[in-house]
Amino acid sequence: MSLALMVLEIVAPVFLLAGIGFAWVKLGFEYRIQFVTQIAMTLSVPCLIFVSLMQTEIDPAALTALSLATAAAYGAVSLAAGVLVSLARLDRRTYMAPLIFGNTGNLGLPLALFAFGETGLGYAVVVFAIMAIWSFTFGIWLVAGAGSLGKVLREPLVWGTVLGGLFLWQDWQTPVFLTNTLRLIGQMAIPMMLITLGVAVARLSPGRVMRAVLLSLVKLVLCVGIAWAAAMAFDLDRVAFGVLVLQVATPVAVTSYLLAEKYGADSQSVAGLVVVSTLMSVGALPLLLAVLL
Repeated sequence: MSLALMVLEIVAPVFLLAGIGFAWVKLGFEYRIQFVTQIAMTLSVPCLIFVSLMQTEIDPAALTALSLATAAAYGAVSLAAGVLVSLARLDRRTYMAPLIFGNTGNLGLPLALFAFGETGLGYAVVVFAIMAIWSFTFGIWLVAGAGSLGKVLREPLVWGTVLGGLFLWQDWQTPVFLTNTLRLIGQMAIPMMLITLGVAVARLSPGRVMRAVLLSLVKLVLCVGIAWAAAMAFDLDRVAFGVLVLQVATPVAVTSYLLAEKYGADSQSVAGLVVVSTLMSVGALPLLLAVLL
């Protein structure tokens, strides 16, 4: 099988499902995005994370190395974004969080699964969880001026990660009937998140498109370069290396727009970043996967 066909088989289901969500809205059908997102983030994704970690056969030392590399990568991306925002004299509350946090859930998880299999998904949920914790604390502080440790502790996906890691460490397994139930619930997550991504992009009204194009390109280059350096520094294996670079390189998350809208930042400019970076990823992520595979 040629490399081009392999990459197409990986990315096509991801963008086709997002396209279904986009077309659904444009055809005028109802889609309650808040309800679906709540189901995904409080039930389906935590179950996906828990089962993936519990049943992974990845060496705990490799997961530790990935966790450290992920923390280092996001720390470096945060510093780079701060410097960029300062030099360009951009509004920190509007632009800094979108430049740091990517769509590691909606896009990163399915791409890691299709590209690297169940092992890749196990690695990807670790990156996703670390990014989510950083987003719920530092990310909220950037936009609203206050962190929320209590919110982190109340997030089901955090507890799904903690319990999954504990079961992995102790080599525990839930009863078969419970594992099958949790797996079925978790299997809803990826298609729901991809369709919801398409719905969200269809409903956004982007602003400052030319600036969004430039910043999206800079974000992509910075994130790929920093993640690549972190993966090399921590000597990650091929799959972990690919997953880390892929996850950190994902486009701006829709949650950045929701936070900007909630806390009074320039939400239309953030919407422009979400739409432009997502469209850019249609071409950029397949090229990146071709290099990583």
